[in-house]
Amino acid sequence: MADTDLATAQRRILVVGPSWLGDMVLAQSLFKALFLVTGTVVDVLAPAPFGPLLSRMPEIGDHIASPFRPGKLDFRVRFRLGRDLSERGYDQAIILPNSWKSALAPFWARIPLRTGYVGEQRWGLVNDIRRLDKSGLPMTVQRFAALARPEGMAKTDIDPPRPRLDSPPQAQQSTAARVGVSSADQPILVLCPGAQYGSAKRWPAEYFAQIASSRLDRGWQVCLLGSSADVVVAGEINGRCGHRCIDLTARTSIDQAMDIMAMATVIVSNDSGLMHVAAALGKPLVAIFGSTDPAHTPPLSTNSRIEYLGLPCSPCFKRECPLQHLNCLTGVTPDSILQAMDEVAG
Repeated sequence: MADTDLATAQRRILVVGPSWLGDMVLAQSLFKALFLVTGTVVDVLAPAPFGPLLSRMPEIGDHIASPFRPGKLDFRVRFRLGRDLSERGYDQAIILPNSWKSALAPFWARIPLRTGYVGEQRWGLVNDIRRLDKSGLPMTVQRFAALARPEGMAKTDIDPPRPRLDSPPQAQQSTAARVGVSSADQPILVLCPGAQYGSAKRWPAEYFAQIASSRLDRGWQVCLLGSSADVVVAGEINGRCGHRCIDLTARTSIDQAMDIMAMATVIVSNDSGLMHVAAALGKPLVAIFGSTDPAHTPPLSTNSRIEYLGLPCSPCFKRECPLQHLNCLTGVTPDSILQAMDEVAG
C-alpha cells in the first residue's frame, strides 16, 4: 500500500449524527461510503437511544452519546464536549444536522476539516462547506452519502450504498420471549402506526384496525410497534380489534423493535423512522405516504411497496392537514393495503 493510501486509511473521522431515527438509518449509507473511500470505521456523535441501532452497524467504531437537551443551546456542555473530543485526534468531522449549534463541538474540538452543508449560516464553524444541489441529489440518503466525497464529486453518490441492518436469530428469540411474541411457525404482521412529525403522516387508526383484524381472524399474530408518543393510537387500534394485538408501543428499545420486525411476515408502516428500519432489514414492507414525498425519503428496499396517492395538494410537508380533510391518507383504503401486503409478501 502506498504511503498516501495508508495515510487515508488511518484517518479518524467523527460524524455528528441526526436526531431522527429514520435519518440515522439513512446515515448508514454515509458510513458505508466513508468505509469504501477511507477504509476505516467512523465514530458517531448521536443521542444515547441510538446506541443499540449503531451497535448493529459494522461501519461504526464508537458511539459517543450526545449530552445535549432537545431544543437547548447548552453552550457549556458543547464546549466541554469539544474539549473532550479534541483528545481523540480526529482528522475530519462530518456534520449532518443543518443547525449551527451542531457544529460547535467539532469547532471547539479543533478538528481541522469540518464538512457539512451551508445550513444556518455556519461559515467558520464549518470550513469544508457544501452547497446542496437539491435537484441533483433529491433524496436524503444521496445528500448524506455525498459528504463522503471531496467537493465537486458529490454526484458520484447518486446511487449510494443502501442501509442494511442485521438481527441475529439468538437476539430475535431472546426479544420474543421477553415481550411475549411466539417464535413458533406462525405468521406475524407488524404495524407501525405512529409518526412523530404529525397527524398528516398517520394513516387512520380505524384503517390499521381493519387490516389487523383481517389477519387476526386468520390466526396471525399482530404486533404494534412505536414509541411513547404512539401509545394512544396503538391503544385505539388494539381496542377496535378486541385487544387481540400484542401492543409493544413504548415497551421495546430500538434493537428489540428490530428483532420483532426481523420476525415479521409483513410490515405496514407510515412514513416514519421504523419504516426505514424495516426497509434496512429487508423485510416485506408496505409504506404509506401522505403529506411527505416518497421521492425524497423512500424505503430503500427492493422488497417494499409504496402506497401514495399523489394528490394535487400533496406533498405539503405539513404536520397537520392545512385543508382539514386528510384525503391523501383517508383515500388509501384498507383493501388496497391488504392487496399490497399479499403482493409484497408473496
